[in-house]
Amino acid sequence: MKWLTDSWYRPHPLRWFLVPLSLLYQLIATIRKHAFQRDWLTRHRLRVPVIIVGNISVGGTGKTPFVIWLCEQLQQAGYKPGIISRGYGGKAPRYPLEVDATTPTKQAGDEPVLIARRTQCPVVVDPNRSRAAVHLLSQHRCDLIISDDGLQHYALQRDIEICLVDSQRRFGNKLSLPAGPLREPVSRLQSVDFVVYNGEAASQRYQMQLAPTQWVNLADPNITLPLNAFAQREVHAIAGIGNPQRFFDQLCEFNPIVHPHAFDDHHAFDEADLSFDDGLPVLMTEKDAVKCQAFAKDFYWYLPVSAEIDNGLAQAILTKLKDTPHG
Repeated sequence: MKWLTDSWYRPHPLRWFLVPLSLLYQLIATIRKHAFQRDWLTRHRLRVPVIIVGNISVGGTGKTPFVIWLCEQLQQAGYKPGIISRGYGGKAPRYPLEVDATTPTKQAGDEPVLIARRTQCPVVVDPNRSRAAVHLLSQHRCDLIISDDGLQHYALQRDIEICLVDSQRRFGNKLSLPAGPLREPVSRLQSVDFVVYNGEAASQRYQMQLAPTQWVNLADPNITLPLNAFAQREVHAIAGIGNPQRFFDQLCEFNPIVHPHAFDDHHAFDEADLSFDDGLPVLMTEKDAVKCQAFAKDFYWYLPVSAEIDNGLAQAILTKLKDTPHG
């Protein structure tokens, strides 16, 4: 489907053939949203605050590192957060599914496993996010729920909405699916509580930068290398994320000679995908690493990143939590 996603971000005649479908998609989405807002469809209200971290476009905007950062900020403030997710890319034998660092990504999806590893918070996946939240609260002493994605999941009431935007690709051609990348119109940003731009975005209030730390060996995580370890060396770089080019561009900062290999977001890697038969190092994102762990080799390396965000955002979120009634 790369041909389709490419058409969203550069001029392509295909979009005009898809516009009728986009209008239908937008109409259905609008009717459904209004049905929840007017209580024609049931919305589930939890006894603890709910923070939605999502986006209005398809593809990677940095939600996973943001969720990890948000968990850390809330924990430092004394909260006990739990995380719910649809578990995109996974198919569990049953739902709700509790996720930990050892849960197979084929069951839980890559992002929930990564979040569980990095935060040590309880994580539950279920296509029905309300059911996931109820299960999480019944099994864990959480006083706050973070929904990884779910901005359009109006069946779950929320106290705070945070929307992530890729500052490089932004909103593409600004058309709705399938002619463009939008799940909701750009005007939706006016109704969320916080908008965070991933990358440089002049004049925007909140910005996020993804800061790499060091290279970690996939076969033995105790082995690490500095960021410039592959300078002037040929490497293979794989990326099965929403915007693979962002990872490839990031690598250029460390001066390797990159052979890029882009895959679809949430691609289920197998050993054959990484069999280049030349012995060169294979570099990947941490999100992709959780799916390659089972066939790790000593020349596979991944790059953990941490979100660096304007100092005022954490305090603004905490203030909003205290000022918003819930339960």
